[in-house]
Amino acid sequence: MKKAILSFALVLAAGLLFAQKKTTTSAVVNFDATTSIDQLPKAENKTAVASLDTKTGKLAFEVTIKNFAFSNPRIQDHFNGAGWMNSDQFPTATFSGSITNLQAVNFAKDGTYAVTVKGELNMHGVTKAVEANGSIKVSGKTINASSDFSVKLEDYGVTGGAIAAGKVSKEPKISVTAEF
Repeated sequence: MKKAILSFALVLAAGLLFAQKKTTTSAVVNFDATTSIDQLPKAENKTAVASLDTKTGKLAFEVTIKNFAFSNPRIQDHFNGAGWMNSDQFPTATFSGSITNLQAVNFAKDGTYAVTVKGELNMHGVTKAVEANGSIKVSGKTINASSDFSVKLEDYGVTGGAIAAGKVSKEPKISVTAEF
């Protein structure tokens, strides 16, 4: 009987530990590099992979560059080409960081919580420290995380004629949402 209780306790404890880390394979990343000259450089990627550890606040995203879908196939070709994101050489962009004010989030109580996330964004082979504001919405067993921020393309070595000509924003807006 003692062995059965001990086994049950170990299984329960392991289940609780694993339940702390939430993952999804359908996070969404939107990219908006529109300018007054060109309204077309907008894309969406619905296949980002994300994880959130509710105990430690660790948060990670990975997105495949070629999965960004533009309304204009020509822009998509330019985006993936060597003069821009060079997705053959740099196939993914990643973020790894933590919620810095994790104590402000109650994952056991429904509500929307303002968070700050700090970490490292790796894009185009360059890793830079980033900080962004976002929100965590808890609804039952569902957790939604979202954030909006901008990146300076030149910081990541992304340059090109369209950027220099003002057709593509030098600081595109990025929106990230994930449901865990």
